[in-house]
Amino acid sequence: MQAYLRQDGSKGIRNTLLVVYLVECAHHVARGICQQFPDHDVQLIGFPGCYPNKYAQALMESLVTHSNVGAVQLISLGCEGFNRYGLEKVIADSGRPVNTLVIQENQGTAQTMLRGAEWVASTLTELDTATTVDMSVDELIIGTICGGSDGTSGITANPGIGRAFDQFVAKGATCIFEETGELIGCEGIMSARAATPAVAKELVQAVEKAAIYYDTLGHGSFAPGNADGGLTTQEEKSMGAYAKSGASNINGVIYPSEIPSEGGLYLLDVVPDGEVRFGFPNIADTAEIIELISCGSHVILFATGRGSVVGSAISPVIKVCANPQTYRNMTDDMDIDAGRIIENRGTLDEVGQEIFELVINMAEGGQSKSEKMGHREYLLTYKYFSAGRACS
Repeated sequence: MQAYLRQDGSKGIRNTLLVVYLVECAHHVARGICQQFPDHDVQLIGFPGCYPNKYAQALMESLVTHSNVGAVQLISLGCEGFNRYGLEKVIADSGRPVNTLVIQENQGTAQTMLRGAEWVASTLTELDTATTVDMSVDELIIGTICGGSDGTSGITANPGIGRAFDQFVAKGATCIFEETGELIGCEGIMSARAATPAVAKELVQAVEKAAIYYDTLGHGSFAPGNADGGLTTQEEKSMGAYAKSGASNINGVIYPSEIPSEGGLYLLDVVPDGEVRFGFPNIADTAEIIELISCGSHVILFATGRGSVVGSAISPVIKVCANPQTYRNMTDDMDIDAGRIIENRGTLDEVGQEIFELVINMAEGGQSKSEKMGHREYLLTYKYFSAGRACS
């Protein structure tokens, strides 16, 4: 594999130029700049809030210095609470080209769009000349999520991803699974796979925290669409979600914007700490994907039974379709037909191998279906994590 070498030693499989809005009031201007470059890898992300939030600041710092990102333009209205110059310094210190435009200081919408587009055009020329270096499998970081689950998810796509994860972990890569709200009831079997007693304790605590959070909200992770798709109980859904983790030892529990220091398997805890204050921990799969990317994920594996069309900014999303009928109905959006297991057209090992090989293909420059369709969904909201964690 060939990759883009960053100043910190990390390697990216994309060389994306990000245009970042720092408050919702700057969203339109940032989007207008991106839309002028439809044939280039210019992508839009941002934070909608006006009030500052340490979690959002930490996540944004991780995203703009992600190994798949080559350059960044920041678009500020001028009166929001986001620390734009602190973010600019983080980007500059990472060795990436960066440009900050304040709408209130640049004659408003039209002039800011014009100046922003001029900088993007010039910087794309610079990125086009970037050289690549060799990259090995053990340098990859892969995240996984499931969404639109149905009765087939837990017996095809999710365990298929688990088989691929086991292969990657065996080769020294880093694999991250999450959705603690969908692991309730699995804490015992999950902690039995912990690399150390301390990790076992953290795994149990993470799931217990999720159970309390959702109970307080009066909302579990079992949605009406899950039931319509044939899932019968929370336990059934939890076991399906758990299957994505494979069978390797679990090295640790990490939090949004925290990048593991060594290869292995990790659980990402996305449920906020402390009292329930910000509503549902993640209001959409898009938010969970971006948290996985903030932890360094080069590629995201997305298991779905009912069918999901979302992709993401920054890192490619591979759709592993659990239901063979959904795959036939949504072929343009689905990358892998894991549902063929049900129809005796393949085995779990074969699906796991196909997933493994497709991730390598993405790292070699191939595009996922969501990338080809132009999906670049992105969502970042407010959360709180306690002091001492990466996103506190």
